[in-house]
Amino acid sequence: MNAAEYLEILHIAEKLKDTPRHCTTSQGRTESVAEHSWRVSLMALMLKNEFPDADINKVVNMSIIHDLGECFTGDIPTFVKTDSDRKNEDSLLQQWVGSLPNGISEEFSALYAEMEAQETIESKIFKALDKLEALIQHNESPLDTWSENEFELNKTYAFDVVSFSEWLTELRKAVLEDTIEKISGENN
Repeated sequence: MNAAEYLEILHIAEKLKDTPRHCTTSQGRTESVAEHSWRVSLMALMLKNEFPDADINKVVNMSIIHDLGECFTGDIPTFVKTDSDRKNEDSLLQQWVGSLPNGISEEFSALYAEMEAQETIESKIFKALDKLEALIQHNESPLDTWSENEFELNKTYAFDVVSFSEWLTELRKAVLEDTIEKISGENN
């Protein structure tokens, strides 16, 4: 990969800094996709001791690249994203990844395939963290920024993706406690 190719990848990825997500920060500012990906990566990095048999570096790598498709489509909240939206994002992402320099293209493609298959411990950890980060961010954001459906969704979402891990199930339960406390506290 030459310097120009390297810079071009970074210029595309920079779009995630300006791609808004559905969530807001604790101060009520709309967060970017890049901020979400950064925190999922941080969450993964901190789990090295909880999952000693997993390749946490791979989980971090998955976390860093997982939303690059949103450079091309923007963020569409999970509860309104259609199969057509997913196909479009996947197609645009695959086109771009296929155009990347040798080595990077293969590495990214392999990571995306592993994330999609959801067969490895690393892909399962990644998927759980991706979903949990969104719930944690909602709990940190002002309640008046929540969509009506999120009051129930924050209570039920992502229990299925953490069920493979006792530790992540406990984390999901702690997030649920925070959700219930937030809803209860701000409604009083």
